Amino acid sequence: MTVEVRVGKIGIGGDNPVRIQSMTNTPTQDEKVTAKQIMELADAGSELVRFTIMDGHGAEKVVKIKEILEKEKYDVPLIGDFHFNGHLLLERFPDMAQILDKYRINPGNVGHGEKHDPNFRIMIEKAIDNKKPVRIGVNFGSIDKQVYMKLMDENKEKSSEELAIDAMVVSAMQSIKKAIEYGLGKDKIIVSTKASSVPSMIRAYEELAKRTDQPLHLGVTEAGMGDKGIIASTAGLSTLLQQGIGDTIRVSLTPEPGSSRTKEVEVAQQILQQNGLRQFMPIVISCPGCGRTTSILFQEIAKEITEYLKENAPKWKKAGYKGFEDMKVAVMGCIVNGPGESKEANIGLSLPGVGEDPVSPVYIDGKPVEKLKGDKRIDDFKKLIDDYVKSHYG
Repeated sequence: MTVEVRVGKIGIGGDNPVRIQSMTNTPTQDEKVTAKQIMELADAGSELVRFTIMDGHGAEKVVKIKEILEKEKYDVPLIGDFHFNGHLLLERFPDMAQILDKYRINPGNVGHGEKHDPNFRIMIEKAIDNKKPVRIGVNFGSIDKQVYMKLMDENKEKSSEELAIDAMVVSAMQSIKKAIEYGLGKDKIIVSTKASSVPSMIRAYEELAKRTDQPLHLGVTEAGMGDKGIIASTAGLSTLLQQGIGDTIRVSLTPEPGSSRTKEVEVAQQILQQNGLRQFMPIVISCPGCGRTTSILFQEIAKEITEYLKENAPKWKKAGYKGFEDMKVAVMGCIVNGPGESKEANIGLSLPGVGEDPVSPVYIDGKPVEKLKGDKRIDDFKKLIDDYVKSHYG
């Protein structure tokens, strides 16, 4: 078990569930736009939100961002993402340093040569002064060059990728040791070793997990856009989560132009849910279709019921229903697996007939209760789901 670290009101590591976090892509100096996106991410289920602080213009807006969030009654923990000049910004803007709930430090770019350790130490001391935790975030793309060169001299037989993995782990471990030496408690340190290559990311975290009991922040960095990004993140995170490695995750998707940033939160929720680690909303079990499923009706029902559950889950939660997140709803397309899957679900609809308007038997807790057909079929099934939630989870 890893050490518990408190980030604002959220516990990471220890007995806590694997937490979901995300990051804004708005200009931090625009406090209204950034606060709006933070609220959108929090509403989608992000339990922590990180945003970049590049310079003084962004640093001075952190107070205003916090004021907007408080006015709108949002208490999501805020993480400051620092690169290159974090030591300067934390000294120059004490209000910002106090408001943030965690500092992200990349040991690969806090300064080179003689400036590296003093800059790192300043950031750690600011965390101590403000009683804040840090994430020591090592990235494949910005490895500490001194560590890498030393390992290259000592291990000439290793490939550049192997050396990079080793360098990430060594850099993370050295930074943990230094942070503790400078006075930061173990209960204030979270660590990550991210890479865009799934195999490299997995190997780095597996090695890191052997060497430390600090909580680990998992992620495939720069995972990419669309299916590629989702698949890469799912492959990397699931492999580690099934080994019991990981305390908080972020899915780093490149959003489609103009699309919502919340997609990465939804994907993170699905990864945790499909790995059996957390439940966020009812699961729809639906078949892919084959030559037996001549009707497209089950596809339409599956799509509409998935959207219905997604839309209503927040409403049910707000109404005080408990446990509905574990509910399984089946929408099946033929006689082969349809009745069996429907009986195993909490509530299931099957289409054992063929043609465009088959009868749809409905099973609730394994027992047949209705046979739906016609234009009202989907609405009737939604009502049965709603009645089930009210009677079983109210």
